[in-house]
Amino acid sequence: MKGGEARDAPAPAVLAVRAAALALTLAALAHTLTRGLVEPGHALAFAAVVAAGEPARRGAAPGEREPAPLAAAGALAYALLGRSGGEPTAHGAPQVVTVVVVAQAVAALPFLARGRRPDLDRAARRVLTVAFAAVCFQPLYDSGQAERWFGEGLYFALFLLALLALTAVCDALLAALLARARARPYGCAAPPPYGPFLGDELRGLTGIGPAVGATGVVMALGVAVAGLWALPVLCVPLLLTQVSFRRYAAVRATRRQTIASLARATEVAGYAPPGHARRVASLAVAVGRELGLTGERLTVLEYAALMHDIGRLSLVDPVAAGATAGLPVAEQRRIALLGGAVVRRTGVAAEVAAVVEQQADPYREQLPAARIVRTVNAYEELCGEGVSGPLGALERLRLGTGHDYQPQVVEALARVLARGGLTRAGAG
Repeated sequence: MKGGEARDAPAPAVLAVRAAALALTLAALAHTLTRGLVEPGHALAFAAVVAAGEPARRGAAPGEREPAPLAAAGALAYALLGRSGGEPTAHGAPQVVTVVVVAQAVAALPFLARGRRPDLDRAARRVLTVAFAAVCFQPLYDSGQAERWFGEGLYFALFLLALLALTAVCDALLAALLARARARPYGCAAPPPYGPFLGDELRGLTGIGPAVGATGVVMALGVAVAGLWALPVLCVPLLLTQVSFRRYAAVRATRRQTIASLARATEVAGYAPPGHARRVASLAVAVGRELGLTGERLTVLEYAALMHDIGRLSLVDPVAAGATAGLPVAEQRRIALLGGAVVRRTGVAAEVAAVVEQQADPYREQLPAARIVRTVNAYEELCGEGVSGPLGALERLRLGTGHDYQPQVVEALARVLARGGLTRAGAG
């Protein structure tokens, strides 16, 4: 299979998640159709909340953990709903899944009509996560065990929060699995290790996730006491939060577009081979994950890798084959410092500029991200020069570990490439 085909085909883990969500959906629909819709007013109200929140998913920034907080909180609230206005409910876990699936489908119709593809992975993840919460809560509540064990006061609220924590961990496991399946760098057919992705997702639980989950619990408790009238009132804070996040996401998207444009400028001007910055960034991120980088440190690495060559625009004539490794060290440092000065004017984190400025320094004086970018960039340039293929390029890097390249980074690069059959970063 060619590299491009390997990247386009869904990974087995993605197919497994989709298949599990589909099987669960079909079983829930069959159960609901056979039994009939219980408490249709409640089902319609919560479906409306989920459907109203789902459109926020479109246009979300890449990597945003919860692009539709209102939809997530509404689905979770329905899964944890045991009473409404003081009266017990009897909708059950299968109906929870049915309502969430139907609401997501209704919300997707306008976008399908415009020819936009739905995000199947996020939809499957939502179905599985909500089903987990409903299966843990509904049977216990319907049988009366939850009230006998925890009563209806503080202990019951703590029970819901504990269930919320388990649901958050379940969602993190699925999110890490899907993120790992998507994170196949250029030249690597196999995905990277699962551990760094799971660690990243677990650390991300301190962000908007707890706020969304807690709001879902408050919605369930509010409806339990006041009935469905509490639902629109409790949705207002999340609506305001959603608007704020959309604005923040727009700023991030603009910054990312600026960085991508700057990265392409050197290629358009003929100072770097086409696709060079993108290949270096993809492989650098894979090496960073191999070395345990996550979160903001990984973002800094990606941005620095995309813009590591921006200083080449100061050259009068392009370097042969786009490689600067053969230039005098003083010239390499001048280019790196000019590149850092340009990066500082883009408004990105100062650490990104520092990484770009350190490209020509000995690795012992570099930040960890700068060591990775320099190593991966050198590998890409050596492969472009035809130095006996990837194995020859790696051997050259190993010979330079005394001064130019950190040995741990070179070996991490070798492991990443080995999973893809030691192909060049831009293969396929």
